[in-house]
Amino acid sequence: MDSFVFSLNATVPIFLVMVLGYILKQIGMFTEEFCAVANKYVFKVALPVLLFRDIAQTDLYQDFNLSFVLYCAGVTIVMFLGLWLLTAKLMPDKTMVGAFVQGAARSSVAVLGIAFVQNIYGDAGLTPLMIVSAVPLFNVFSVVILTFSAGGGAHGRAAVKRACINVLKNPIILGIFAGLPFSLLRIEIPTIPLKMIDSVASTATPIALLVVGAGFEGAQALAKIRPTIAATVIKLLALPALFLPLAVHLGFSGTEMVAVLIMLGSPTTVTSYIMAKNMDNDGELSSSIIVLTTLLSSVTLTGWIFLLRVMQLI
Repeated sequence: MDSFVFSLNATVPIFLVMVLGYILKQIGMFTEEFCAVANKYVFKVALPVLLFRDIAQTDLYQDFNLSFVLYCAGVTIVMFLGLWLLTAKLMPDKTMVGAFVQGAARSSVAVLGIAFVQNIYGDAGLTPLMIVSAVPLFNVFSVVILTFSAGGGAHGRAAVKRACINVLKNPIILGIFAGLPFSLLRIEIPTIPLKMIDSVASTATPIALLVVGAGFEGAQALAKIRPTIAATVIKLLALPALFLPLAVHLGFSGTEMVAVLIMLGSPTTVTSYIMAKNMDNDGELSSSIIVLTTLLSSVTLTGWIFLLRVMQLI
C-alpha cells in the first residue's frame, strides 16, 4: 500500500498539471501562438539549462560502477535501435515512427529518477550515474530518429548529414555536454550564477507539462489510440520485463535496481513532445503517449516495486 501511495504522489501531480494545461487551452487562456513560443522556450532554454545544472552538480567519481554504466548505455542503445527497426518495418504510417519510438523508449529519468530513489532510500544512490549514462544517448537517438522520420521519413546521404548536424546543434545535447566538464573537473558554479540557473531550470518541467496538456487533442488522440496503447504497453511493461532480468543477473540491487526501473519503466518524458513538435514530427501522438503513460505508471511502477521487494532486490 505504501508503494502505491508513493507512486501516486510521484505521478498524479504531473498528470494534473497536464490536465490544467488542457483546460487552459480549452477556455482560451492558452493560444496556439503562446504554446508555440513556450515550446521553443522549453526546448532551447529551460531544458538545456536544467540538464546542464543536473549534470554539472553530479559527482561522477562517487560510487562509480563501470558495469552499471555499460548496462545503462547498452540497454539504451538496444531499446532505441530495436524499436526503430521494428517500427519502421511494421508501422504503415511513417509520419508516426519518430513519435512512437520516442514515446515507447524515452523515460522521464531527469524529472522522476532522483526524486523516486530518494523517496525510497533517502539518497539518490547511483541514479545520477544512470542519468549521465542514458540521458545523452536518449537525446542523440531521439534527434537521429526524429530527423529521419520528419515529414514521413527521409533517407540517403542528405538525411544522415542532417541528422549529424541536428545532433551537434541540439540545445538539449549541448546542455548535457556543457555540464560534463563541471562534473568531471568538480568545478563549483558560483552562487549568483547558480541561483540564476536554478531559477531558469525550475521553469522547465511545469511549462513543459502545461504545454503537453495544451497540445493534447481529444479527437485526434482517439484516432491514434492503437499506437498510443502499443507504445504505453512497451514503455511500462515490455521493456522492464525484458531488461530487468539482465540487471538481476548482473547482480544489481537497491538503488541500482530502482534506477534501472526508472530508466526502463517510468512514464514517457515531456521532452519527447517538445522535440517532436520542434522537429516536424507527430506532436499529437507524443502528447497522447505522455498522458497515458503518466496516468497508468502509478499502477505499473507500484507493481514492479512490489515484485522487486518480494524478490528482496530493493
